[in-house]
Amino acid sequence: MDLLTLDTNTLLHFQKQLQLKYAHYKGKNLKLNMSRGKPCPEQLDLSAGLLEGLDGVFQAADGTDCRNYGGLEGLPEARHLFAELLEVEPEEIIVHGNSSLALMHDLLARAMLFGVDGQESPWSRHPVKFLCPSPGYDRHFALCELFKIEMITIPMRDDGPDLDRIEELVAKDDSIKGIWCVPKYGNPTGITYSDQVVTRLAKMKTKAQDFRIFWDNAYAWHDLTAKSDRLKNILTACKEAGHPDRVYIFSSTSKISYAGAGLAMVATSRANLERLKKQLALQTIGPNKLNQLAHVRFFKNADQVRSHMEKHAAIIRPKFDLAFKIFRTELGDKNIATWSEPRGGYFISFNTLPGCAKQVVQMAAAAGVELTNAGATFPYGNDPQDQNIRIAPTYPPLKELQTALELFAVCVQLVSVEQILQRRKFTPERLPEQNTAQIV
Repeated sequence: MDLLTLDTNTLLHFQKQLQLKYAHYKGKNLKLNMSRGKPCPEQLDLSAGLLEGLDGVFQAADGTDCRNYGGLEGLPEARHLFAELLEVEPEEIIVHGNSSLALMHDLLARAMLFGVDGQESPWSRHPVKFLCPSPGYDRHFALCELFKIEMITIPMRDDGPDLDRIEELVAKDDSIKGIWCVPKYGNPTGITYSDQVVTRLAKMKTKAQDFRIFWDNAYAWHDLTAKSDRLKNILTACKEAGHPDRVYIFSSTSKISYAGAGLAMVATSRANLERLKKQLALQTIGPNKLNQLAHVRFFKNADQVRSHMEKHAAIIRPKFDLAFKIFRTELGDKNIATWSEPRGGYFISFNTLPGCAKQVVQMAAAAGVELTNAGATFPYGNDPQDQNIRIAPTYPPLKELQTALELFAVCVQLVSVEQILQRRKFTPERLPEQNTAQIV
């Protein structure tokens, strides 16, 4: 039933049915949240025993007493483990703290204060711009706003950001100092960058000699299916292109072990890492080595981490499958929405008809289902088409998720119908409250 071509009388009748359904859900007094990509309790339970793994033995493999100061770059065994997973050398990675977002924040702050290239050329001395592939991660954009960095929206393609546009911009504007990238199972699109995109990012000529790629590989190991996406190694590509210092790779175990109590890491060239270590030495005497030791003992090796992530996938895959099923059933033939069906990550990128997203989110909230704000996936919270909504299905139990998604589908249809009727000069009809009980 293509709603865009449906005759007006049939569309008006369908509108009344949708209004009744919406009133029914609103009468349930729901309180459901799909606004953030949080692990569910069953996922957190997979790491039970992690904190007990120390068992009173606090010495690392090299004899370091992890209760004491030191070890600025992280325990050697932790660096080896995550270097293998990120396909870099142990000497090219620091394991530090619990939050990759904190590492990004601090690195950006240092760049603004001191620069990134050892020439003591602070970014803040001149206007700074960042390229922001969109739809993208709202917290990246929030950091730019915090540091008064101008954001330039870059359209996303099926294989990554629009490189033609990127290459054109960076070649002529030396105030463009960086780009945000979520290269594998992107937030929220689920897109994994193609080899060609990675190569072009590494090779491209930039007018700013201190241009940097902030490579947030948050979902590096978060596959949902047996056929996982493969991401080309950006650090290797940058070395081969003669730009070894161009990229910072960030990741964490926030959605692997315990969110908020995991490990965070940054990988980059040895020159960048030495500069970063000198700055960190003035900030801290060392990271939480006990937590690093606990993680290493719990996971043991890279294969164990991958096996652990298969258990995560088994828990959340049915939630994604449920979302795809409901979207196909309720919206698939109506020509009013499109959505991603990623093979990994934590999100579904959902597009309404242009001009409908904010109203859909508002209607869902009024009926008790909280979604990520419409526009959040674009710089400054401004989606120029007002159509993208990030769906985060991982946290709610399946039964609650089904209710939330069914209500969401009703909201999408109702807002779409009202928009179509308004275009045809019809005023949306109000719902007769006395008829709400007949909908089951």
